Amino acid sequence: MIRFEGALAAASARNAVFPASHAKAIAKVCGNASFDVPALARQARIAGALAIPFVKALTEKVAVVSPEAARYVHFGATSQDVLDTAAVLCMREACNRISALAVALGDACVALAKRHRATPMVARTLLQPAAPVPFGWKAAMWLAPLARSYPRFRGAAGQACVLQFGGAAGTLAAFRDKASEVARGLAEELGLETAVTWHSARDGFARLGAETAVLTGLAAKIARDVALLAQPEIGEAAEPALEGRGGSSSMPHKRNPAGCLLALEAAARAPGLAATLLGQLAPEHERGLGQWQSQWFTLRELACAGASALAAMSEVLGGLEVDPEAMAANLERTSGLVFSEALALRVSRPVADRLCEQARRERRSLLEVALANNEVKKFLNEGELEALFRPENQFGAAPAMIERVLAEWATARETAA
Repeated sequence: MIRFEGALAAASARNAVFPASHAKAIAKVCGNASFDVPALARQARIAGALAIPFVKALTEKVAVVSPEAARYVHFGATSQDVLDTAAVLCMREACNRISALAVALGDACVALAKRHRATPMVARTLLQPAAPVPFGWKAAMWLAPLARSYPRFRGAAGQACVLQFGGAAGTLAAFRDKASEVARGLAEELGLETAVTWHSARDGFARLGAETAVLTGLAAKIARDVALLAQPEIGEAAEPALEGRGGSSSMPHKRNPAGCLLALEAAARAPGLAATLLGQLAPEHERGLGQWQSQWFTLRELACAGASALAAMSEVLGGLEVDPEAMAANLERTSGLVFSEALALRVSRPVADRLCEQARRERRSLLEVALANNEVKKFLNEGELEALFRPENQFGAAPAMIERVLAEWATARETAA
């Protein structure tokens, strides 16, 4: 808020709205001022806007230096200008941090996808074993939505983090024919883009909130998968082992997925926060009552949730302990039933259904049962059948998908930079 007021004075003086000496006095105070924040908060409850006691306190400080300059503090602006622009300045820094964390998470996915292109594991649909896939493909499927969403988040941040400057009713009437020049000068001082007044057009914040919530949810998707893979009964992956991480206050043996927990709890909050911003798209007339006044609280919580989730999962994936032997053992534990689709496509679905049922009933592997079946022998010899039951022969388009996603991520990083 101080930055806004100092920049406004500088831009106004540069366009001869008032003398430069007054702008210097205001800038001097803005550069050194400190405030009783709890007192401002109490006064804001009465005034209905933090800007009102803030401007009053600032004006009093400027009056000590120059009584003449004091009358030009906040000249031509309104409470929403200073508050929205202050929120934008904070969100711009937050969005840069979120972007960096999203890149770190994406790059961690890239490393896993490359390292485990050919590491076989069982895919799980509806929480049940499905078919063999490479773990690198699973990591690429974590990356794919990030590659789509990261540029959209960057775009939403760029559209939302712009100058708010409209004055009393949004037309900058106080500046008359110098309004556009003052607005441009103010934007330059703050390093922001100019925009037409958005006092009652809250789509930028709503869009930014939605994209932040999407990134948070994508981090949580990874967290959910890692937490499930880390269950001792599965044991295919584990969070990096760090001193004091994931322990229990009562059970010494516990190794809880603490990073995944952070992402999942953040994602539980994010949709409601984004919905709050979406619900504030219909303020009354030129300045709404009770919508924009709460948005910086909502945006702050969303930014913290998104950053927490992305940071947690970039750390988790950066040091993820992958156990290929456990993945192979879990594939073996299915007794070949995860190859049932491949078998059905080469013989017939009814034959495959009967063989799967026989394998379960007799507690034998599907391959063993199939090798002894005369109907199967009509379609496949022993070597062809055994090849059908090798995981790497059932990866399908997974290798090509991995390459495509890696290329998409590289493009997303480059275009959004």
